[in-house]
Amino acid sequence: MAQALPYHTIREIFARFQAAEPEPRGELEHVNAYTLLVAVALSAQATDAGVNRATRALFARVDTPEKMLALGEEGLVEHIRTIGLYRNKAKNVIKLSRILVEDYGGEVPSSRAALQALPGVGRKTANVVLNMWWGLPAQAVDTHIFRVGNRTLIAPGKTVEAVERAIEDNVPAEFQRHAHHWLILHGRYLCKARKPMCGTCPIRDLCPYEDKTL
Repeated sequence: MAQALPYHTIREIFARFQAAEPEPRGELEHVNAYTLLVAVALSAQATDAGVNRATRALFARVDTPEKMLALGEEGLVEHIRTIGLYRNKAKNVIKLSRILVEDYGGEVPSSRAALQALPGVGRKTANVVLNMWWGLPAQAVDTHIFRVGNRTLIAPGKTVEAVERAIEDNVPAEFQRHAHHWLILHGRYLCKARKPMCGTCPIRDLCPYEDKTL
């Protein structure tokens, strides 16, 4: 496995990310911890923009697990029909809402283990909620981060878990809270899978990717 970039190089990369966007934000629309959890759960194999289009009207009337249970599975399906795997996702949202009401007093738990125990909530979803709502330095590794981590050698790894650990191990502490947002945005808008925009990349001179584009 390739070695990660040296400490000072990684620090300079994130200093540039920070200078360009000091407070990066996730793009999923939400109004509280519960709607964030639902939005992230719905975003699996879907775009944030697609999820936002489907949930705007939903979250305007349903912003607690109690209201979601009152809406019911079929009512939820009508709102999220445009999202991939909507029927299975609707089942999971209703199940997790029931657990939140019965076991957590309607509140979203703030530990990774408790979040991952909810139906349809994996480690990535749990990390997004922990990071975006509670401000913890949790690293939610998606396809963009996996690609950028390996392509740039900021956080090389053969698995999602390895890349997550590499970010935690290699990125300086002062950049940990926003690291996954900077990497997602970089992968989504510049370091694209098929045609990376190396010509306008702010870290081009620090990146060892051999197949740079003009």
